Amino acid sequence: MRKFFFPSILAVIAAVPCFAIAQTRGSNGGPMARSQGHPIEFVRKGTDIVFYVGDDDGSPLSTKDMRGRATIQDGGKTVTVALAPANPNMMTGKLRAELSPKAIVVFSASLHGHSLTARYTAE
Repeated sequence: MRKFFFPSILAVIAAVPCFAIAQTRGSNGGPMARSQGHPIEFVRKGTDIVFYVGDDDGSPLSTKDMRGRATIQDGGKTVTVALAPANPNMMTGKLRAELSPKAIVVFSASLHGHSLTARYTAE
C-alpha cells in the first residue's frame, strides 16, 4: 500500500496547476482571468489583441492613463507587444503574426501605482 501512496500524491500535485489555469469566458467571448479583483478578458482578432479591463465590481475600468504590455511566448520565441489604451476599457496591441494554438500570453499593466498581471493560453 505504501508504494502507491507517493505516486498518488505526485499525481494529485501535478493535477492542481490544471485547475489554476482554468479560465471562464468573458462577455466578448475571450478567456477571462482576475488580477487583484479586476476581471481582465483577452480577445484576439487576427493580429489584433485586445484586453478588456474591469473594475473590482465588474464594471468597465477606464484605461485612459493605463500603461501596459503583453509578453507572448509562441513557438519557442518571446515577443513583447506595447499596449495602448482605447475607450472605454480596452488595452490594444498589434502582433506581427497570428498566435499559434497554445501560445502563452501574459498581460502586465499599471494604473496609478496599481499593478495588474494576467496569464492566458491562446486557443
